[in-house]
Amino acid sequence: MEKVNEILSQLTLEEKSETCSGGWTSGVVWKSHSGWRCRGETHPVPRVGLPAFVLADGPAGLRINPTRENDENTYYTTAFPVEIMLASTWNRELLEEVGKAMGEEVREYGVDVLLGPAMNIHRNPLCGRNFEYYSEDPVLSGEMASSFVKGVQSQGVGACIKHFVANNQETNRMVVDTIVIERALREIYLRGFEIAVKKSKPWSVMSAYNKLNGKYCSQNEWLLKKVLREEWGFEGFVMSDWYAGDNPVEQLKAGNDLIMPGKAYQVNTERRDEIEEIMEALKEGKLSEEVLDECVRNILKVLVNAPSFKNYRYSNKPDLEKHAKVAYEAGAEGVVLLKNEEALPLSENSKIALFGTGQIETIKGGTGSGDTHPRYAISILEGIKERGLNFDEELAKIYEDYIKKMRETEEYKPRRDSWGTIIKPKLSENFLSEKEVHKLAKKNDVAVIVISRISGEGYDRKPVKGDFYLSDDETDLIKTVSREFHEQGKKVIVLLNIGSPVEVVSWRDLVDGILLVWQAGQETGRIVADVLTGRINPSGKLPTTFPRDYSDVPSWTFPGEPKDNPQKVVYEEDIYVGYRYYDTFGVEPAYEFGYGLSYTTFEYSDLNVSFDGETLRVQYRIENTGGRAGKEVSQVYIKAPKGKIDKPFQELKAFHKTRLLNPGESEEVVLEIPVRDLASFNGEEWVVEAGEYEVRVGASSRNIKLKGTFSVGEERRFKP
Repeated sequence: MEKVNEILSQLTLEEKSETCSGGWTSGVVWKSHSGWRCRGETHPVPRVGLPAFVLADGPAGLRINPTRENDENTYYTTAFPVEIMLASTWNRELLEEVGKAMGEEVREYGVDVLLGPAMNIHRNPLCGRNFEYYSEDPVLSGEMASSFVKGVQSQGVGACIKHFVANNQETNRMVVDTIVIERALREIYLRGFEIAVKKSKPWSVMSAYNKLNGKYCSQNEWLLKKVLREEWGFEGFVMSDWYAGDNPVEQLKAGNDLIMPGKAYQVNTERRDEIEEIMEALKEGKLSEEVLDECVRNILKVLVNAPSFKNYRYSNKPDLEKHAKVAYEAGAEGVVLLKNEEALPLSENSKIALFGTGQIETIKGGTGSGDTHPRYAISILEGIKERGLNFDEELAKIYEDYIKKMRETEEYKPRRDSWGTIIKPKLSENFLSEKEVHKLAKKNDVAVIVISRISGEGYDRKPVKGDFYLSDDETDLIKTVSREFHEQGKKVIVLLNIGSPVEVVSWRDLVDGILLVWQAGQETGRIVADVLTGRINPSGKLPTTFPRDYSDVPSWTFPGEPKDNPQKVVYEEDIYVGYRYYDTFGVEPAYEFGYGLSYTTFEYSDLNVSFDGETLRVQYRIENTGGRAGKEVSQVYIKAPKGKIDKPFQELKAFHKTRLLNPGESEEVVLEIPVRDLASFNGEEWVVEAGEYEVRVGASSRNIKLKGTFSVGEERRFKP
């Protein structure tokens, strides 16, 4: 703090104002002092040795432009699996390794703070950015984020958890007022952030665009000071999302220390200079110098530890080969096997007929700030070729020619969006005749159909055919292929190359296997090929519920009212988000939270539950009873007794992923849950009600293997 106070004492009022305002330059992507384009930077004050600190996006990989002015070299970064796939691993250690790899790229490319992880809750499956959020459950989200942040910050750079808070839709995200009661806010939407703040101590938190119960999050003192700093003990700095809020003075007073992107910014049609506004507010007494000093101090006490302040000589040469292996491992553990009727893994030399344009135009990740610029992205077809699988080359050539021809037409020509991502209009999937498919079924052993989806920042998905529902041409392709291949006694497998749930119930009975391969980044094709052949045994479990139909989703108010231009969205479902709703009210999902199959089988046994008044200890054993090596994710749910506070049927409180267990091997699992984690919020404080609690250990929220009980003798209360 001595160095911080020394710098602070030398700053003029204008320099303090500039320090709290990012170093703005024009354009969608900012050019750093290093000459390459990033997401933004802070305002330098060279007079006191304060450099510009560089900020860059990164939920699925560091997002910087690979080209620089007057430089012939290309600077790629690793495209890791999207966050929903990382959460599907349920593997804390693996998330930390991903964070370390990404953190090294951040450091070696001259960046100080990674703008990630993003950790908003999957309130509704149509949120356009669900792919770059972890889960519908705050415990899983918080634990995954904590591990990732630890990994990033172990490399001497910072992580910024975002978007704080209740930014669970893209529609009108910059103005919509999110109305949510405090209990739901604390138990669902704040809880993951709380876990991440307390466990991993991120350098920064990014306040969200939306309003929260009437106030912009970046101007909400209750949120940023009372909850984040006073209750949780956050010691980093808060930055705004880009162009968030409508009053820079109110942002600083509320505890939003750094306003991004800084200087001139746009509010509706009015152009403002926020530094002038801050200076004017100081002069008029509307903002005290003490408040400004506190914001500057919060920023400096973090950034004096940053590479730029330490004049770190970054190499521009992160270990991309090593990081590619980390990306592969993360994707390998994030694949979820949804259905398998003796279809997978494929037998050696099975000849594969590969259908679907997604085999070639494979989606590596979503659009917007979650996009990446890797050296390569292996398509599903490329992965199958590289791994030497036996596939129908003639059919692959038909798809290659079809796609090339269609992409040359004006209607289907690729275009770039405002983020620079190449967007390809959806092609019809049903261009093969029944006769052609019949011939393919005769000469091949198995059909693999790829269904792809992409979404991204700035827009939400739609509950229509071609998005949440399969398009008619996709459904027709599945029907035709399944009919023809089944007539020949051959299996049909669907690969879901998606970033968020789609409807599956109307077509899943037509096929024999479904692999959810998500969007696995640059290694997607290799991962798919290895899962198909059994080199990878799927061990992913769903971090979000797949509903049977969109009409079953509890967040029926999404994305707010009025529908054509929502200004307000009321969270009528309260705490009943995801499985908490489906399990409590007996609504059958397509695939439940925590679900995922394996190529082997596991047996759960020897449950022992003990509670000493402070800590719940849950102990059990998991054995691989099948014929292949594999990993198992076990989940501990707690069912509370009926009391004064309404509660969900059950809630996830702990989880564990085993090491790789060979056939016949077992692992003893011991999990400890603090008593406070059993509490519900009653509007004023956290309460653990007295009574008998049920411990439910399962392979998913609906597949409970072991049950035990423990009693809480006296009610326990905790302050927020």
